[in-house]
Amino acid sequence: MKNVLITGASRGIGYAIAEAFKHNGWNVIGTATHKNSTNENIHVDQWIYADFTVDSHLDLLCQEIGDLSYLDACVNNAGINIIKKQNLVSKDDFSMMNKINLESPYFISAIAAQKMSELNGGKIVNLSSIWSVVTKEHRSLYSTFKTGLLGLTRAMAIEWAKQNILINAISPGFVNTELTQKSLSAEQQEDMAKKVPLGRFADPSEIAKAVLFLCSEKNTYITGQNIVIDGGFTIR
Repeated sequence: MKNVLITGASRGIGYAIAEAFKHNGWNVIGTATHKNSTNENIHVDQWIYADFTVDSHLDLLCQEIGDLSYLDACVNNAGINIIKKQNLVSKDDFSMMNKINLESPYFISAIAAQKMSELNGGKIVNLSSIWSVVTKEHRSLYSTFKTGLLGLTRAMAIEWAKQNILINAISPGFVNTELTQKSLSAEQQEDMAKKVPLGRFADPSEIAKAVLFLCSEKNTYITGQNIVIDGGFTIR
């Protein structure tokens, strides 16, 4: 049975990714910040609790990855979004976004790639965002770190290619998650959907299918790429 590590697996896109892998016979190792957020997720075989704003938590997670007997795939999904005017962004905001959205994927990917290189290679997928490709007002912080994640993806793809480790990014557009429903009113969601050529938000399962493909045996040659899944929003 193959092992996959999925960060932020307790809800939203991460939940859907865990579900897709579990339904395809993988052993799923998921991270979550709080135990109470994992009670209803039956798609994860092993939970690792980690708050990525705390250095010791990241260190312990990396140690647990290193202690695994093998690892076939790693999905860096955990992330946060802080929407503010640039002149109102504090150093604490910057530090928090960096730790969760870039620093943690950086070091998790490094130890995951090292573990994969001990066997026959593996796959790593980083969840970026359309705001790494296009942007809008009050997204300077989010765009900065999601774009940084694309740089990490490309650099790692070159560095680990000889070890047969394929590393890609996926940039979702608007996705119908619980967080989206809480953040936007029904009217706002309807207005945003009209700006998407396909006329709707993505279902989390549509993002999960792409992640699963990139981590599967069907992907033998795609590496260093950013796959935008946005219903055509960024090409309009």
